[in-house]
Amino acid sequence: MALDQSFVGRTYPPTAPYEVGREKIREFAEAVGDANPAYVDQEAAKALGHPDVIAPPTFVFAITFQAAGQVIEDPQLGLDYSRVVHGDQKFAYTRPVRAGDRLSVTSTIEAIKSLAGNDILDIRGEVHDESGEHVVTAWTKLVSRAPEEA
Repeated sequence: MALDQSFVGRTYPPTAPYEVGREKIREFAEAVGDANPAYVDQEAAKALGHPDVIAPPTFVFAITFQAAGQVIEDPQLGLDYSRVVHGDQKFAYTRPVRAGDRLSVTSTIEAIKSLAGNDILDIRGEVHDESGEHVVTAWTKLVSRAPEEA
């Protein structure tokens, strides 16, 4: 069953703030194998003009994908998550994510397309800090594979 096109433009409520911790940044940088000292050393980050350590660019995926859960779990949308694969991800930053940030994400369905029986869902996550400053926009593309024919 195709996803409901009327959901394009639907915006979901902002998430509760996520507090970015130095240890989470360090763990993430280590997990992705990025040894940039600005991710683990406050002095190295300050030498680059940042008030504290910064996060690798893909760090916000976990926050924005969790926020996209509001879309994924919306029973009215009718998405069968058991058939979903992650199609694409991109980010546009206003500034780096910093240790101590308290970030909230507002998710919007940007597009729904059908292609060869597959539904393609584009979700935009706008990430703001506690003061309302824009930090990053993340776009997530999900592909809901067509059911297999018997």
